[in-house]
Amino acid sequence: MEKRIAICPGSFDPITKGHLDIIRRASGLFDEVIVLILVNYAKSNTAFTPAERVELARRVTKDLPNVRVDFFGGLLADYASHVGACTLIKGLRAVSDFEYEFQMALTNKKLCPTLETMFMTTDIQYMYLSSSIVREVATMGGDISEFVCPEIIDDIRRRLGPKNDKSEENK
Repeated sequence: MEKRIAICPGSFDPITKGHLDIIRRASGLFDEVIVLILVNYAKSNTAFTPAERVELARRVTKDLPNVRVDFFGGLLADYASHVGACTLIKGLRAVSDFEYEFQMALTNKKLCPTLETMFMTTDIQYMYLSSSIVREVATMGGDISEFVCPEIIDDIRRRLGPKNDKSEENK
């Protein structure tokens, strides 16, 4: 029997507990899950380099033996064909996510007819959560411990945390 490989693609800038929830659940359904860090050409301002995002994702998935992390800068359908993946796993938080993801699923199917897309709804506790929210809260010095795994909190704070306390200037 052929190995069933799934890909969880995304920019993961940074990876959140919501992402990890989808990855964990997918790892129970497939022989191998590849967390694929992609370049999102629509997002020119990333907080972390692709290599840093790969490292952060590896740290939070280290306890999942059938999960590996990779990076690719080209077409997702090409990567899926290259590794022999049968399924793309896409997490959905709200109906607003669906239209774009549905369009991408149809495009990937056209480019790679053997590739299926599976939509997984996020756990209710992560419905509001996104990488952009994590970046915004961290930039303002807020507590991100409910949003990301402890293994990467310090990395995010170092990169995004407030550089100085502007309230001191007003004293």
